[in-house]
Amino acid sequence: MEKQVNEKKKQQAMPAPGDALILVDIQNDFLPGGALAVPMGDEIIAPLNKMIAVFEESRLPVFATRDWHPSNHCSFKNNGGPWPSHCLARNSGAEFAASLRLPSTFTVISKGTTPSKDAYSGFEGTELDNLLRSKKIKRVYVGGLATDYCVLNTVRDAIRLGYSVFLYADGIRAVNVRPQDGDRAIEEMEKMGAVLIRAEN
Repeated sequence: MEKQVNEKKKQQAMPAPGDALILVDIQNDFLPGGALAVPMGDEIIAPLNKMIAVFEESRLPVFATRDWHPSNHCSFKNNGGPWPSHCLARNSGAEFAASLRLPSTFTVISKGTTPSKDAYSGFEGTELDNLLRSKKIKRVYVGGLATDYCVLNTVRDAIRLGYSVFLYADGIRAVNVRPQDGDRAIEEMEKMGAVLIRAEN
């Protein structure tokens, strides 16, 4: 469930040089009708499209993480994991949402590619940190799916690695395996220092 954004935090400066947008796992299998659908996951696309346009117009980098799993991935129930089979590499479920207006210059970050190792964070086992540093990025703006798993872990790692994080409240949705998991994840991210803002005011 979307949380109220403090008025002060809504007045954050628009993205500027040194900023990047990280879109987390906005893939068909996490949208309604997908193999591991996040409730109301499609509602994040319109606000995030607005921010993609802002970053593109400002010539600021856009990164899109994706689960890119082999068929024998350890996270799948038939391999002893907690989740149904999802986001199989080179399958339609792993494709980015068709309505997500990704710029031609965006960078794909694939994660969870090793059968024996899961990766909720966009930084885990990827080149994301190196790519951000090569572009002298200091602040990241984050939205995507799901709040209580891949968004939470991506934000945790971003803060641990020294980035300032802005989190789009209207650009995230939670799985909520347990009630209020999403709200707890947002509270944890705010306590770590993430600033909750909105893409649409």
